Amino acid sequence: MSVFDNIILATDSYKVSHYRQYPPGTEYVYSYFESRGGKFPEICFFGLQYFIKRYLCGPVVTQEKIDEAADMLSYHLGPDHFNRAGWEHILKVHGGKLPISIKAVPEGTVVPTKNVLFSMVNTDPKCFWLTNYLETLLVEVWYPMTVCTSSRAQKQLIKSFIEKTGGDEAALGGANLMLHDFGYRGVSSVESAATGGAAHLVNFWGTDTMAAMICVKHYYGGGVVPLIPGQDPFPVPGVSIPAAEHSTITSWGRDGELDAFRNMLTQYPTGLVAVVSDSYDVFNACKNFWGKELKEMIVKREGRLVVRPDSGDPPVIVVQLLDILGEAFAEHCTKTATGFKVLPPFIRIIQGDGVSYETLGTILQAMMDANWAAENLAFGSGGALLQKLNRDTQKCAFKCSEITKADGSSVNVYKDPITDKGKQSKMGRLTLEKNADGVLETVTEGKGDPAKDVLVEVFRDGVLLVDQKFEEIRARAKV
Repeated sequence: MSVFDNIILATDSYKVSHYRQYPPGTEYVYSYFESRGGKFPEICFFGLQYFIKRYLCGPVVTQEKIDEAADMLSYHLGPDHFNRAGWEHILKVHGGKLPISIKAVPEGTVVPTKNVLFSMVNTDPKCFWLTNYLETLLVEVWYPMTVCTSSRAQKQLIKSFIEKTGGDEAALGGANLMLHDFGYRGVSSVESAATGGAAHLVNFWGTDTMAAMICVKHYYGGGVVPLIPGQDPFPVPGVSIPAAEHSTITSWGRDGELDAFRNMLTQYPTGLVAVVSDSYDVFNACKNFWGKELKEMIVKREGRLVVRPDSGDPPVIVVQLLDILGEAFAEHCTKTATGFKVLPPFIRIIQGDGVSYETLGTILQAMMDANWAAENLAFGSGGALLQKLNRDTQKCAFKCSEITKADGSSVNVYKDPITDKGKQSKMGRLTLEKNADGVLETVTEGKGDPAKDVLVEVFRDGVLLVDQKFEEIRARAKV
């Protein structure tokens, strides 16, 4: 058990005092989570199940945790602000399980922004204060959700350029391997690597973020990669390949770079292997080392060499290297049905430096302008994929929309700041339904039809009700 697993302390400090601030007679607090807009017009929802399984399931409140919180908070906030009676009620009446109901859109579902993604309400009237107490923890779903949304948008972009440049079905299927996760070292924590990396695997098969594999295995029932047609799928959610880093190349010395390259081809005589090639002179490496000295080894090898530049202006360097390799292996190059050039299947390029949603399109456009098909290139993305985003990327927010009092009356709750209409919140009980055009939209103020509600109860009173499997999520998110 982690020292951070005390659910009582997994909140913002000011929430500890909120149990005294609701109107007299409040018994139920109903709140919801949404993306109010942002960079992308639609959300690919993912990650809530991780947080539920990791932090909410089972008896998560103990006397030891209550005592720890009471001791810390008596100094942190001052005496008499901690709701000891409320937490001891949960321990004694509910056995330490949280009396909360969560309804959520199935993970992997693509939902337009400005719609409810999950809702929460307490199931014990004495625990009305608990709903928004849990906001701090559960709003962290913004992170895997935003990674998943961005990753999916990049897949849409890649596929669009494959189609534009005449790629066949094999090339379109290969899009699953065209954006590789390089982000483990660049994120803020192992948990970020796990949840963000898993979110990327919803859309792609390539990753070097091992924490993502563990997350999918333990929290989403594992995943598969149908990598080789006609064979059983690999029983893992993502794959990678042997690859060189600068230290393994430069340790041979500048004069030994050719030997280092030859060693890579010798050590890995079959399959895919990636070799970083810009340690000194990437143009010389591609023209003379790969294109001349080692050409015969590459052509005869049973597999594919992936050349990796790691510096320079990406749209420029990619086209320059494609031209050099295209000339060196000209007799083996082909064209797509629409006339775009394709390197032979035994050699490709991966661009792993400076790759983001914005630069991805710029690079692919530069390739198309130079008459190169999109399928010649794979991408690696690290910081831009898993770290260069925040809660405001998709303007994620959690808001109370209704309270119910002891007399049975309900009050619509909302905010409507005159200084920012974009922060206006929804009112009442919410459903997420398909409209006449088949588009998901939120029905507010309890006016929706529960039979048409896409939101499904996934958690109630400490128990996970729906255990979503990773391949089901992938199927919903499919481009």
